[in-house]
Amino acid sequence: MEMFESIVTSYVNGEWIKGGSNRTYEITNPYDNSVLTTVSIASTEQTEQAFAAAKQAQKQWAKTSADERKAVLERASAYLETNRDEIVQVLSKETGGTQVKAAVEFGLALEVLHEAYHIVHAIDEVKEVPGHIEGKRNEIHRLPLGVISSITPFNFPFNLSMRTIAPAIALGNSVVHKPDIQVGMSGGVIIAKAFEHAGLPEGVLNMLLTDIEEIGDLMLTNPDSQLISFTGSTAVGRQIGAIAGRELKRVSLELGGNSPFIVLADANVDHAVDAAIFGKFIHQGQICMIINRMIVHESLHDVFVDKFVEKAKALPVGDPADPKTVIGPLVNEHQLEKALKMIEKAKEAGASVALEGKRIGNALSPYVFTEALNDSELAQTELFAPIATIIKASSDEEAVALANETDHGLSSAIFSTDTEKATELALSIDAGMTHINDQTVNDAPNIPFGGIKASGLGRFGNPWIVDEFTTMKWVSVQSKQRNYPF
Repeated sequence: MEMFESIVTSYVNGEWIKGGSNRTYEITNPYDNSVLTTVSIASTEQTEQAFAAAKQAQKQWAKTSADERKAVLERASAYLETNRDEIVQVLSKETGGTQVKAAVEFGLALEVLHEAYHIVHAIDEVKEVPGHIEGKRNEIHRLPLGVISSITPFNFPFNLSMRTIAPAIALGNSVVHKPDIQVGMSGGVIIAKAFEHAGLPEGVLNMLLTDIEEIGDLMLTNPDSQLISFTGSTAVGRQIGAIAGRELKRVSLELGGNSPFIVLADANVDHAVDAAIFGKFIHQGQICMIINRMIVHESLHDVFVDKFVEKAKALPVGDPADPKTVIGPLVNEHQLEKALKMIEKAKEAGASVALEGKRIGNALSPYVFTEALNDSELAQTELFAPIATIIKASSDEEAVALANETDHGLSSAIFSTDTEKATELALSIDAGMTHINDQTVNDAPNIPFGGIKASGLGRFGNPWIVDEFTTMKWVSVQSKQRNYPF
């Protein structure tokens, strides 16, 4: 099966439709700028049609049995596994990800889909609670929320799209999904094809290849949407939160990060360096959970820097199609220019360059900065690039304090041979997730994935996603005539 078609279209109400905007967009390979496919951009009218179809289809989908919904999920999973090798290559070519990154992303998405099997019965459960009125029985029913707006980014599009779509469908909702158009195949087309193959009823999943220039805020403001699920930048998340508040819509927001990686005085330096190399440079640093600041106790700082630099400068940079490549291209020229400007600003601000990288085509080899202040622009910016910042701490307590000096709070990590102490400190870090003796980039479908502060609202993962994507209804049954005061 050939994934990359000459013209890629949206999927609305069970049909693949040519975009009505009369505009097209070329999806390119970030490594060599070659055109992979051309997208036919969906219009405002087609977006409204998608929401109307989703609203209508959801009413019937909510009435299906848990076994029926599970069977659809299983068939979608089988389709993806059958086409695994081709999908992995699409993920690599479209996102610029290495073979390792693409394989990891495919695996994570499948885990999310498989975990969704376990929540299909959630909307069938009825809980009885006692009441104070004689003859009254109180039932608490869990119902599907309705139509969910799904908006996902460019970095892990297959996984980050699936983690909304699969549980939403499992819980009897319908979805209108807009992936980042730069990665329309990975984030949208492949998933729509899988559910089409699985026999998902028309309108339950609608996938739009469009952009803000065409549809504005319609994904947020359409009255048929009950919840906005968004993964992306904090700036856009704030805008979505403001609109959702005005429209009285629920949101699930997984936003930016500034993840600290703390190395305590008693840490095993070699183990910490190995973890930091992976947690900083996987997918060129283009991950919300990526290590943004390495905060190292002063007694280990110099040796950590030396070992980290030695490993970083040996990382292979180049074509992600080569299995040996560790660092591939940034997703587009804009992201690359942002990274280069930040490097120059950091130098001008007085940060020391422990490793000078360079631009290699559309890729950037690793940069390592030391002597940067924790409140500097370098340290406080979500870099999304292979730029490492190492900060010295005078004590373990100061390391934690420095870690907390950020508006964000997504992921974090602590290295220490004293896991009891590390666990105590982990609970004092302002982040939704802390990993002891590991790096910051961890994900699983059965944990409460999400952040605090400017890193978002809500939690993905089973069973927490059930509360996000359903609503509760109280039904009372009065079996004995009630006496009223008037």
